[in-house]
Amino acid sequence: MNTKILSSLGPEPWKAPWWKPAKGDGITFGYIIAIHLLAAVGLVFFPVPGWRVIAATLVLAWLGGFGTTIGYHRSLAHTALRLHPVVRHFLIFFAMFNGSGSPDSWTANHRQHHSRVETDEDISSPWIGGFWWSHLRWLWQAGGVPLDRWCPDLNRPQYRFWNRAQVAILFVALFAGAPFGWAAFFWLGPMRLVMSLHAQCFVNSIAHMREGRKDGEDSSQNITWLGFLHFFQGENWHENHHAKPSSAKFGWTFWQVDFGWYAIVVLEKLGLATAVKRPTFRGVEVESSRVDSASVGDMQPVPVTAD
Repeated sequence: MNTKILSSLGPEPWKAPWWKPAKGDGITFGYIIAIHLLAAVGLVFFPVPGWRVIAATLVLAWLGGFGTTIGYHRSLAHTALRLHPVVRHFLIFFAMFNGSGSPDSWTANHRQHHSRVETDEDISSPWIGGFWWSHLRWLWQAGGVPLDRWCPDLNRPQYRFWNRAQVAILFVALFAGAPFGWAAFFWLGPMRLVMSLHAQCFVNSIAHMREGRKDGEDSSQNITWLGFLHFFQGENWHENHHAKPSSAKFGWTFWQVDFGWYAIVVLEKLGLATAVKRPTFRGVEVESSRVDSASVGDMQPVPVTAD
């Protein structure tokens, strides 16, 4: 099935000028430029805002990171676990509050990436479009992937609600600190959003730039230092993830710290996470969903199940 990038800039949008957004993505481009400019202003005038503001910023970024790695990445995109609805929507809220976008668009983009990794059909490959393409530019130049193709299982009222709420959530995320002063505005708003954005983007860029890669090979790699940007929630163990994409556990050894996995184990013990898939290393792969079993070929829609 054709999975070409559907961009108004053409079949090779990475060759377009960086400042030219695809049709319909001008708002995304404007938002990214705006938060970077505001973050730069905040860093100049409020480099040390006080421990309360820093602590609040880190807590919000930490919750947003859990929302992305557990709620979006492991649960929705790869169906590696099933979350209680309250926990799922709690995590979706904080993922969106952290600037990760709506659950259906994040899931669709990620499934498309796994389906065509490191080819010209991969929406965010650095080997095709270069570092800046994979790191940021694809967000406003690749165009939207068809949601009915990549995440028909999320075409349900409980997920469509978040699309309608996205603008309001981002507005609150950007201005949440304003009532507490200028330092809080910049740190809890644009500076946090920029930090969280680049933490995620490094997974698309640097974590896919393994040296010595041969043509046709997956270039994903584990990067220890990247864990600091992700609060060691596991996203930096990207080679592990690509090797066993249907596993909810990204860190495979005791020194590969994965707080996302530790949180999943706690949720499982509390009965708030079920059908948790673990990696195996004896020649038998973890049972894969239809989404993950197709990570090197055409992905198939996952079956819709009732909550």
